[in-house]
Amino acid sequence: MTLAFICGCAGTALDAQERAFIGESQPWGLILFKRNVADPAQMRALTDSFRQLVGRAAPVLIDQEGGRVQRMGPPHWPAYPGAASFEAIGDPDGALDTARLCARLIAHDLVGVGVNVDCTPVLDVAQTGMHAVIGTRSWSGDPGRVAAFGRAVANGLLAGGVGPVIKHIPGHGRAKVDSHLELPVVETSRAELAARDFAPFVALRDLPMAMTAHVVYSAIDPDRPATTSPTIVGEIIRRQIGFDGLLMSDDLSMKALGGPLGARAAAAFAAGLDIALHCNGDLAEARAVAGVSPKLAGEALGRANAALARIAGGSEPFDVEEARAKLAAAFEPA
Repeated sequence: MTLAFICGCAGTALDAQERAFIGESQPWGLILFKRNVADPAQMRALTDSFRQLVGRAAPVLIDQEGGRVQRMGPPHWPAYPGAASFEAIGDPDGALDTARLCARLIAHDLVGVGVNVDCTPVLDVAQTGMHAVIGTRSWSGDPGRVAAFGRAVANGLLAGGVGPVIKHIPGHGRAKVDSHLELPVVETSRAELAARDFAPFVALRDLPMAMTAHVVYSAIDPDRPATTSPTIVGEIIRRQIGFDGLLMSDDLSMKALGGPLGARAAAAFAAGLDIALHCNGDLAEARAVAGVSPKLAGEALGRANAALARIAGGSEPFDVEEARAKLAAAFEPA
């Protein structure tokens, strides 16, 4: 029996308590952070041990966007450019080709250590006054360009056998505070949100996975952030945007959400999410999330299986050294 949650772990290897918890609770997936990363051999051992405990080809996730959100970096992996730097290439089509190439290289790095889901592309549209928590992680202030870059990144990841997770649906760009620390409230009209913020998610609604925003949109639901709002999940994400893939929360341990971890997870499931995401590796919190997580079944199971099937399709031939040279050349000063 697989439960509908993703857990983290505390260090570079699973300890005895974590192994027992994972074996008993059977989370759908594992997510890794910098604290879990030392070198390629260690990462492969960690991802292998997780899959042995759950007894299946389970997803292992990471946030490897490039720029300042990159869990794997030098000396074992390259430092990749951040999203905002690509438009500076100048050639609009060339910038998209370079973004796809960058994502394909990231997929190569991830597959090599047993990671098959990357929590990117960020589809949040840059806005005046936006908080730095998104900042340079946004591709552009033009929703069409955000969508185009997002498609390029998704295609590059999928070509390498890695599943993309679009985030933070239905849009985090207008938030003026960091949702890791407090709850953002966006007071923009529903019409304006639809015209700008939702547009990249509409364009990429066919992709297999999405992560919600811990943001209140007061014109739609003044009381609850998207992660725990049945109105936003049902009316906006599922119907207006039309996203029918696997929908997971952002990290439930973020301070934007209040109350005990079990209550946060229960509210996310009640809102209509498929998967609860808990990242910080605190085992007591993870147990609370697992305790309210349902068995992965029905439509949620179908979406999860469809997402994994999309990942398995990546087999594009690829010359790594040539690709690295092309990426470096694209960012050389004119």
